[in-house]
Amino acid sequence: MGYPGKNHKSYQAPKRPFEKARIEEETKLVIEYGLRNKREVWKARNYTRKYRRAARDLLAILSTGTDPARFEAKKSELIDHMQRYSLLGADAGIDDVLSLKIQQPLERRLQTLVYRKGLARSPKQARQLITHGHVAISGRRITIPGYFVKRSEEESIEYYGKSPFIEAAHAERTRITRGGR
Repeated sequence: MGYPGKNHKSYQAPKRPFEKARIEEETKLVIEYGLRNKREVWKARNYTRKYRRAARDLLAILSTGTDPARFEAKKSELIDHMQRYSLLGADAGIDDVLSLKIQQPLERRLQTLVYRKGLARSPKQARQLITHGHVAISGRRITIPGYFVKRSEEESIEYYGKSPFIEAAHAERTRITRGGR
């Protein structure tokens, strides 16, 4: 066991570092979502991998047939958790968990939601606004672009109360609303 206060890797690097198709796919995701580097893609991939592994473990419990009540409890716990983070729809099942794509967790990042909500002109600018402290959720400043936003928090994303962006006449904010550079 290691020191509990030490941060540990939350991703797994690819086994084949120079695979052309994977590199091109990751580069597209980095550009589309305005990510800092490919490590953030690997974190999202690890995130989906964790959920798929949990779903496969549930199917293993079901196949042994030892405790169907335990299967149902674990299944509802997993699906409720994923619905809380808006990764799955209302009538989702285990098959939906197994078919999870890497884009789904990337869409739930604060950086992407700030951009999609129209508070920034680009994903890169959304990242900058977040790290500089101009974005808040329910009045609480969040400075982590990779913050995973829950469904209940999605509507309360706004500019931070003391940010200069709160004023509608701010020069950069008028550019954002017009869509200009």
